[in-house]
Amino acid sequence: MTEANEHADQAGTLRSISDRISDNSKMNAGSNKAARVLSVTSGKGGVGKTAVVSNIAVSLGKMGKKVLIIDADLGLLVDGPQGIKILPAGSGVQQFTHLDASHKIRFLDDLENLPGDYDVVLIDTEAGISENVTYFNQAAQDILVVTTPEPTAITDAYALMKLLSSQYHEKRFNLIVNSVRHGDEALDVYRKLTMVSNRYLDISIDFLGGIPFDRKMYESVRQQKVMVEMYPANKVSQAFTKLAANLVADTVQNQPKGSLQFFWKRLLSLGNGA
Repeated sequence: MTEANEHADQAGTLRSISDRISDNSKMNAGSNKAARVLSVTSGKGGVGKTAVVSNIAVSLGKMGKKVLIIDADLGLLVDGPQGIKILPAGSGVQQFTHLDASHKIRFLDDLENLPGDYDVVLIDTEAGISENVTYFNQAAQDILVVTTPEPTAITDAYALMKLLSSQYHEKRFNLIVNSVRHGDEALDVYRKLTMVSNRYLDISIDFLGGIPFDRKMYESVRQQKVMVEMYPANKVSQAFTKLAANLVADTVQNQPKGSLQFFWKRLLSLGNGA
């Protein structure tokens, strides 16, 4: 195949992607809901980001919300507790930013099997700062940054927000502080990040809450179970329930990124360099 023919073939494939995303009858059939699409991200690993995602999701499910979790490594669809749907990581799958047009169409085949009436979509991004992380954060409606009171975790959370602000023009972030050991520790972390960001960055940070430290969390992770189901009366579970309730109550949408269909369209258009 000549270079010209190769480019023409790829252009045709990309047009096919755009046409299929625009097909409301498949991507968002029968739904008038505007799903809230949230990326949950962190500047480093080891802060409990995935545990935060799963516990928030189950808490929302218990409230009767329809929830989709997307693992940003991508994969097939499976069922989770409380009616949650999960799009988990698949072994050997390339980073989404590097998928070619034919792989993106294959991904759309999986998406077309999804109902379009979710209330909340939670994207569990990779840990750290990578192209894949920035990619999903740009496509999401809201960005939830998870950190802990450890100085390195705070520094890395700030570095992530600085990158997303300076290079990708993201200006609004939400903060969750995990593994706090006393009542004021989460607010102390929030104040530190707010103080330095007010000085050096043009961003706003909203404080969503803190999650107490409890060794039972490690037990739930080890057993691959969700804390809010294993120990529903525990202070950690209660904190997740409150956090989920706050997310439901916060219905303000500052950007037109509400529908799940819009999210898929933006996600793929970013990868095409649009």
